[in-house]
Parts: sequence; structure tokens; C-alpha cells
Amino acid sequence: MKNYMFLKKFSLLPIFLIILILLNSCGKNFFRGADARKVDPDPRKRVQKNLEEGKGFRLNDAVKNRVGRGGNFEFASSNELWRASLDIIEFMPLTSANYSGGIIITDWYTNNTNPNETIKITIRFLSNEIRSDAIDINVFYKKCDAKNKCVVQKDNENIVAELRREILKKATIYQKQTKAKNKSYYPGVKMGKD
Repeated sequence: MKNYMFLKKFSLLPIFLIILILLNSCGKNFFRGADARKVDPDPRKRVQKNLEEGKGFRLNDAVKNRVGRGGNFEFASSNELWRASLDIIEFMPLTSANYSGGIIITDWYTNNTNPNETIKITIRFLSNEIRSDAIDINVFYKKCDAKNKCVVQKDNENIVAELRREILKKATIYQKQTKAKNKSYYPGVKMGKD
């Protein structure tokens, strides 16, 4: 038992030595204390000096850098295609609207005229640009008989084409409004493609 305790104490020694070597190899004397005559007593000034010398970081800067790494996502409210899609299908309840994933899925919807027939729409965003191949739309119909036996099938292209046309038309209107608003905020500055 004594041998085991002896070995256990010395097994931590190599780890401690490795940590000391790594800390000392940073190029600065890690264990050197600060000279009180050279350090400002005001903590705000010390923090500012450390930040200017690169010895510290601000949490705001770290969060900003982290957010910008994942991709170039605009806010959903500034993406005209996203807004237009939500506006066109606003009468339908949503199951999922994931902006970062680029998909909108509605719940099954039925109108009062035919309660045995329901519709579901999925819209996938392939690009932020307003063009016909930027969105992939699927429309599903579910028809149920009197015994509640249901059949789900994909809709024909007529409704898909009509939805795509309406979404693109509304997105183009939103894009023109955004450009006009930006021109009024920044007169004389060219904003994007005109």
C-alpha cells in the first residue's frame, strides 16, 4: 500500500513539469511579478492598456467574431425572399420556420369548403438571391375518405408555379422598397446592383 501511494505522488510530477515547461516556453517569464511603479492604479486604464497591447479580450468582440464565422446569414427580416414566402403562406399554420436551415414547413391546412382534403407546403431556400431557382417548393395533398383512410400525394406543378411566381413578385417589391429606403438613408452612395 505504501508503494502505491509513493507511485501515485510521483505520477503527478511529470504532469507538473510539463505544464511548467509549456508555460515557460511562451517567451515571457511567466513567474515574473509586475512592477507597482509602472502599473496604473485605475483598473479601467489597466484594462484599456492590456486590450491595446493584445493581452486581453472583450466578450463582445469574441461573440462578434464567432457569429461571423459560420456563414453569411442575413437577418430574416432583411431577406426579401424569406419575408415574401412567409407573407404568401401567412394563412397557413407553420410547423417549422428555420431561417438558418433555410426551410419553411406548414402544417396540414384545410378550408371549410372541403374538410376531407388538406394541403401542406414546404419551401426550401437554395439562395438569398431573388430568382426562380432560389426556392424549391413542394405541395402535398392529403385526401381522406369517410372511413378516415387517407392518401398523400404530391401536387401538380400548377400550384407550385403559381406560388413561386407570387413569392418572387412580392420579394422583388420588398427588394425595391429596401433599396429606396437605403438610398434615402445614404444619399449619393450606390447600394448593390441597380
